[in-house]
Amino acid sequence: MKRTTLFLLALTGVWNLAGQPSARIHRTEILPYATRHDAEARNRAASGHAIDFRPEAGRGTESPALLKQRIEIPYVWTDGCVYLHIENAPAAYTLRINGRQAAAIDDALTPAEFDITPYIRQGINDFEVALRPDDAKLDAPRAVRRPAFEGSCLYYQNKRSICDFEIALVPDTLGRDFAMLDLKIAVRNGFNYDETVEVGYDIYSPQGKLLDFDIRPIAVAGRSTDTIRFTPFIYHAFDNKWEPSGKNPPLYKVMLFTRRNGTYKEYMPLKIGFGKTELVDGQIMRLGRPVKLNAFRYNADVDAKTTSARLLAIRKQGYNTVAPDYPQPDWFYGLCDELGLYVIDRANIHAPEKRDDRRVGGTPSNAPALTEEYLERVKAMYYRSRNHTCVAAYALGGEAGNGYNMYKAYQWLKSAEPSRPIICVDADGEWNTDL
Repeated sequence: MKRTTLFLLALTGVWNLAGQPSARIHRTEILPYATRHDAEARNRAASGHAIDFRPEAGRGTESPALLKQRIEIPYVWTDGCVYLHIENAPAAYTLRINGRQAAAIDDALTPAEFDITPYIRQGINDFEVALRPDDAKLDAPRAVRRPAFEGSCLYYQNKRSICDFEIALVPDTLGRDFAMLDLKIAVRNGFNYDETVEVGYDIYSPQGKLLDFDIRPIAVAGRSTDTIRFTPFIYHAFDNKWEPSGKNPPLYKVMLFTRRNGTYKEYMPLKIGFGKTELVDGQIMRLGRPVKLNAFRYNADVDAKTTSARLLAIRKQGYNTVAPDYPQPDWFYGLCDELGLYVIDRANIHAPEKRDDRRVGGTPSNAPALTEEYLERVKAMYYRSRNHTCVAAYALGGEAGNGYNMYKAYQWLKSAEPSRPIICVDADGEWNTDL
């Protein structure tokens, strides 16, 4: 019950440092498609459910730090839920929609999700992104600068839709020779009255064989979310173990979908590997065997093709793990899933200059005024990458000292993720690190 509650609470809006309500939400990076064909091809443009978000500086005397985009919202979108995904922002920013402030984000390096349904209207909508200095001053140095707002978009979902999910393919708890698909799907009902939503999935083996299919109705109260869970057995999974090796490890294909009156409404494609990475008595284990993480510090290059070549080279050098300095694009974790490399995911928290000053406020990590910002950055990291098989551990930032904020960040992440180890680089013998 505790994990389900945390799972659903992440979908609600948050508050920014100024104490204002924010449209930001924390959830898995959702990819809704209108058809199975588009989902399998990852073709978002064809579905009509997405609009590119590319704000630019206006001409004339306007400040280059004020970026604008005018977007026409289709009529059908106003009867659903509209989200904004922002990544590769050039700096910290304040987001305004139709003259209303929707969010203020200090962490420009981590992609962010916003529920902008209350802010938009049918027809022309004005979006403003005001770039500004990072008030929290916690950003890691950018390893690579991609084109501004590359990968950013608005997208639409029906009011009865999948709003998050948590998935793993793990060994049977009784030690039998098969796996269990542990799939939790959070369903949103945006109407004012109770609605029944049909939610389902199918799973294919790495060899392309359909292994299981299920679809069930779930009654969801008005203006709320609820969770449905599927736990089928998957046979012969030990023949398809995901383990870093000289060859690419096998991945299962999973498709999530909803149905209404016999018509399929949305599809979400996933790939997962069999096996669970967990901390047992201080040792990282996978499928009952100890794992040693031989890590190489690396951040994704400018594009997936260059990054893939670099990851292959890292693997050939004998490394089985990559350790980025801050959360990476979603495709980076997908590449690590496919190539067989563990990832130690790291929150964008970096304050080395005062790491040894343990007075209250001496280091940002011991400044209570920044507690919510620390939690925001850790949550943003966790919810984006938690469903990727490659993620073996989480780091509460880089060199940033230790203190109250790191204690609270460790406690929150441990409550949400009890299995994988959590690392605090500057714990210096204190309790808030597992390794």
